Amino acid sequence: MEKRNPREVTDRDNALFEAGIKLGALYHQFAGSPLSRDSVVSMEHAIQKSISAQPFVESVRVEIDRNKVAAELNETFRYTELKGAMLSVTVIVRFKTARVFASLRFDDELNYPLMRIDNIEEETD
Repeated sequence: MEKRNPREVTDRDNALFEAGIKLGALYHQFAGSPLSRDSVVSMEHAIQKSISAQPFVESVRVEIDRNKVAAELNETFRYTELKGAMLSVTVIVRFKTARVFASLRFDDELNYPLMRIDNIEEETD
């Protein structure tokens, strides 16, 4: 069996990095976007399409919490802005022999939209 250099960057490392980049880009690109009850579905699709266009993405699922949108609507203009607390996102990224399942969900305990690695699959020889 070939010994691996501990400093070697692996497919797993690259897949993890790519998953983090996708979620970070998604959050910072879309947070603050104008949002109304009527535009929630189109915003979900726009985010999914945008992230899906990036390399190594196998799938993206975006859900915006309609109850949180409704609670934040401006009384006069009936819109709000997209906030991290409204987002529930899963992304699957594949880099060669590694597949990473990552997500973005609001963590009530931390009061923070937390990005995390949910699972990693690696092909073996």
